[in-house]
Amino acid sequence: MRKTFLLAGILFIQQSMAQQKMTPELLWQLGRVSGETVTDDGTVLFGVSRYNMQENKSERNLWAIPATGGAARQLTTSPGAESVVQLLPGGRILYAYKGQLWEMDKDGANAKQRTEIEGGMQNVRISPDGAHILFSKEVKLEKVSGADFYPDLPKSSVQIYTHLNYRHWDTWEDGNYNHVFYATWDAASGKIGEPVDIMKDEKFDCPQMPFGGGEDFIWSPDGKQIIYVTKKKHGKAYAISTNTDIYRYTLATGKTENLSEGMMGYDVAPAFSTDGKRMLWLSMERDGFEADKNDIIEYDLATGKRNNLTAKWDGTVSAARYSADGSRIWFLAVAKGTEQLFELSGTTVRQLTKGQHDLNGFVGQHGNTMIVTRTDMNHAAELYAVDLKSGAVKQLSDVNNDINSSLQQSKVEERWVKTTDGQQMLVWVIYPPGFDASKKYPTLLYCQGGPQSAVSQFYSYRWNFQLMAAQGYIVVAPNRRGMPGHGVKWNADISKDWGGQPIRDYLSAIDDVSKEPYVDKARLGAVGASYGGYSVFMLAGVHQNRFRSFIAHDGLFDLRSWYGTTEELWFANWDLGAYFNKADAKTYDQYNPSNFVNNWNTPIMIVQGGIDFRVGIEQGLQAYQAAQLKGLKSKLVYFPEENHWVLGAQNAITWQREFFGWLKETL
Repeated sequence: MRKTFLLAGILFIQQSMAQQKMTPELLWQLGRVSGETVTDDGTVLFGVSRYNMQENKSERNLWAIPATGGAARQLTTSPGAESVVQLLPGGRILYAYKGQLWEMDKDGANAKQRTEIEGGMQNVRISPDGAHILFSKEVKLEKVSGADFYPDLPKSSVQIYTHLNYRHWDTWEDGNYNHVFYATWDAASGKIGEPVDIMKDEKFDCPQMPFGGGEDFIWSPDGKQIIYVTKKKHGKAYAISTNTDIYRYTLATGKTENLSEGMMGYDVAPAFSTDGKRMLWLSMERDGFEADKNDIIEYDLATGKRNNLTAKWDGTVSAARYSADGSRIWFLAVAKGTEQLFELSGTTVRQLTKGQHDLNGFVGQHGNTMIVTRTDMNHAAELYAVDLKSGAVKQLSDVNNDINSSLQQSKVEERWVKTTDGQQMLVWVIYPPGFDASKKYPTLLYCQGGPQSAVSQFYSYRWNFQLMAAQGYIVVAPNRRGMPGHGVKWNADISKDWGGQPIRDYLSAIDDVSKEPYVDKARLGAVGASYGGYSVFMLAGVHQNRFRSFIAHDGLFDLRSWYGTTEELWFANWDLGAYFNKADAKTYDQYNPSNFVNNWNTPIMIVQGGIDFRVGIEQGLQAYQAAQLKGLKSKLVYFPEENHWVLGAQNAITWQREFFGWLKETL
């Protein structure tokens, strides 16, 4: 009798835990998993970042887990963030921490600092032969501040510019450039020789700004050459071009050569085959088109011949690497609303994995297993092992199992909708936990940014569908025109047509789903950021009373003033054109949200970052002021220290409380 009572009690507790729904606070308790590498003995090294809400900062530690599965063990516990640099003989691990090199046993024991370099180093790599160290750091090459020009006025805060690009993403140009350095390295003593700047006096960046990292420069397998990525353009030429190139620097001669000469778009992510005879990189064909088809280029180091291996494949590549034996290439790409692993043999492409998930990051290969990170709309990233023969996907890490096991999951449904021009469009529909088709639910149309980024099985810590559904909303997330995964043409069709077919696609999606009896048509909302924010502003002027509430985050409200203040002008020129060119007048007349404010009649909340230079502060302020002057119920949520995203932990919780508070108030 007592045992029966105890079992019943345990069952009750388990059922109670399973009734928990995702909240903003729970979302920010999740560990953020990212891969590092796989050792020769089959140990997967990875990092886990966790946020301390009270201190408003994160800490990242290193972990290890067998590639075949098993218990994970924590290797580091120091405050800050560690990243693996190289695996050393005997299984020891060389890692970077606070700008210096450290070394530890493979179980995390006996950690000791190896370098004491003034100012520290970034993106450190040791050459394969162990003789040299490679790293990046900033160098001052231009005068910008008042003190630079006038040393007798050290407190002058003026900034003086004579060319574009004077600011980027969230940072004003200060005359510093990222450069690549190498130096001799004594592994025994940790001593580093005099560093050599391989980009000396060049006003170019490597790693690329604003998001480049260690992937932008690598050693050749013999340690005699450095391959790096940069865009050798300056001023206005830099601001209007995407033409990065792949450069090879030879240590013995000090000479640099351009391996992608004549290739006019982005050329990035170089990687060598194991034997060092071939190299691949990702390439876009057209200068100025940042969302062009991404192909895999293979370069023969003996002949200098380049070959586009995916030219005839109707898709765009996210990441690529050689197989361990060099016989084929593995790559990741979006396919119909999911991101999958593909095999490339010669020029033949085969999709290896399937399923309602995103495989969104390589960690490393061990035998016939590829370790990747995986997400879906109900689960944050964890490590998974892919069988390279069968395509079967097996979970390795369970960093967030304690929270996931206590949560009710949302049903995610694939739906195909006919668009106004007769095409079939994939729409993801995410239902609240415990969904009951006999009830009616308020419903959100999610408008994706980019504009050419995928609505796949991603897991966001801000635009989180699991969190939205858990608050009782059905979420409708269309793969409208402009998204990868549905062929090159579908991806490209949004350019110069921002307010045309993509907006009609959004309306087709919400109209189709609204036919269902469980959708409360009197409580529809539209939400989105960046191009998604633009879409919300545009819908506010053309929705014909479909929606009851809007939320626009860092959206483009007035295209003329946006063109005059945004920084990556190659994007503006390609997707919209210049407002002073007659050929682009249609964009600035028919597709400009500010031209439709007379039709605004719906409550709207506007979110704006204060250091967002992609979509400047004037966009959010103009939209809010227009809504206020129209007498509409409206709210401005302004984050003075956030950029195009919301990165601060407490700011993110505030964002979500305001987001759901507004919806509760208006829907």
